[in-house]
Amino acid sequence: MSVNEQQYLDLCRHVLADGEKKSDRTNTGTYSVFGAQMRFDLAEGFPLLTTKKVNIRLIVSELLWFIHGDTNIRYLLQHNNNIWNEWAFKRWVESNDYTGPDMTDFGNRSLVDAGFNTLYKEQMAIFKQRILEDDAFMAQYGDLGPVYGKQWRHWQTSRGETIDQLKDVIESLKTNPDSRRHIVTAWNPEDVPSNMALPPCHALFQFYVANGKLSCQLYQRSADIFLGVPFNIASYSLLVHLIANEVGLEVGEFIHTLGDAHIYQNHLTQVEEQLSREMYNLPEIHITEGKSLFDLTVDDITLVGYESHPPIKAPIAV
Repeated sequence: MSVNEQQYLDLCRHVLADGEKKSDRTNTGTYSVFGAQMRFDLAEGFPLLTTKKVNIRLIVSELLWFIHGDTNIRYLLQHNNNIWNEWAFKRWVESNDYTGPDMTDFGNRSLVDAGFNTLYKEQMAIFKQRILEDDAFMAQYGDLGPVYGKQWRHWQTSRGETIDQLKDVIESLKTNPDSRRHIVTAWNPEDVPSNMALPPCHALFQFYVANGKLSCQLYQRSADIFLGVPFNIASYSLLVHLIANEVGLEVGEFIHTLGDAHIYQNHLTQVEEQLSREMYNLPEIHITEGKSLFDLTVDDITLVGYESHPPIKAPIAV
């Protein structure tokens, strides 16, 4: 039995049993607790959930997208990754350039209206094709604003300078491993209210070195437990592996600290189904040796020994 995955399942049970019923920005409604923490010993295995299938290729391509400093969804679509589409699509259908069918509240309407769902899929397919083929359209509607990659790699200062937080942390880990300043933040108070498609949920992370091992703690201000958190766990655990590989350390722990940890009210059935399933053993992650972090491609990162239950679909709140 995986101690790592059990923590996640226990968090689900805790929120279902003790969570406060709250409204939210999407008007979906949640059950929420404030302040939770999970600790994942990466020596036990790679903490990709086994009680439902989680697509590692989506996690890998998204993380490399962040690491490259990219904020446009074209790269993701080129790797068949659709997890950021809705936020970019929302910008297009709410613009004056959009002339198609009314897409208001498309996330919820597509779930309950089969006719509308067909229209939505048609418009999304048009949108994705234009992002891939039309450079001008891609530049205007594919970019999500100064989200994670921009903040990690190209933080803009008030003096007009640029800070590469990720490279600076890597250099600091190599030259001063005992520092308490190995921090990367995506929460930029100047950019949050301006042009971000979605203010950063995983807001700040800090590395820590002890006994030749690299650990990382993430503070996540808002945590969609069913859909988002499984990705966040795997993504930041992968980041620990990648950074450890870059600086010549073994992997230690990933500590996941959550602010508002919530289950959406339209995910309750899915969570109950997942909780009814037995866990499998955790897989392992393999990384191509001899390549810089910044030169890695999706083909350089492979998952070995992953056995899981089938995926469980659920609507995303946009």
